[in-house]
Amino acid sequence: MDAIDVRDLLARPGSSRELHIAPGIEGLRTELAEVPSDAPVHIDVLLESLVEGILVSGPISGTITYRCARCLKRFHEAFRLEVTELFARGASEDDDEYPLVEGAIDLEPMVRDAVVLSMPFAPLCRQDCLGLCERCGGDRNLGECSCPPRSDPRWGALESLDID
Repeated sequence: MDAIDVRDLLARPGSSRELHIAPGIEGLRTELAEVPSDAPVHIDVLLESLVEGILVSGPISGTITYRCARCLKRFHEAFRLEVTELFARGASEDDDEYPLVEGAIDLEPMVRDAVVLSMPFAPLCRQDCLGLCERCGGDRNLGECSCPPRSDPRWGALESLDID
């Protein structure tokens, strides 16, 4: 995503401008969630000129592809996040603000932080997902597993006893 030129706003504190873009952003992913790089991330924000810099606020939306943490099936969900972030002159990576460099702001780090931090650590396709059988790998959501009951090897000698 290209940097956004905001010199016109910086010259007039108190002014604002709406921005509507839908770029594809690479690398929006965790182990079990991903926004595909060819899928647009809709950024509909208001850029407001302040004495400190540029305040960016508004919604970010798109679609996330998840892999269920229990059964590993893929599923999709829409997301919509509200952001309010300050792009300040002289800000560094250690600050709470994003940098404003030579009259331009780069929205990609802000979008990346907002989207990736909102992704769940262990997404589930549904709350009652039964997951996979730990022995045969069958999907337990499709029915009972055909694996025989697991026996404890410590009781193996007693299984052959006939107690009639």
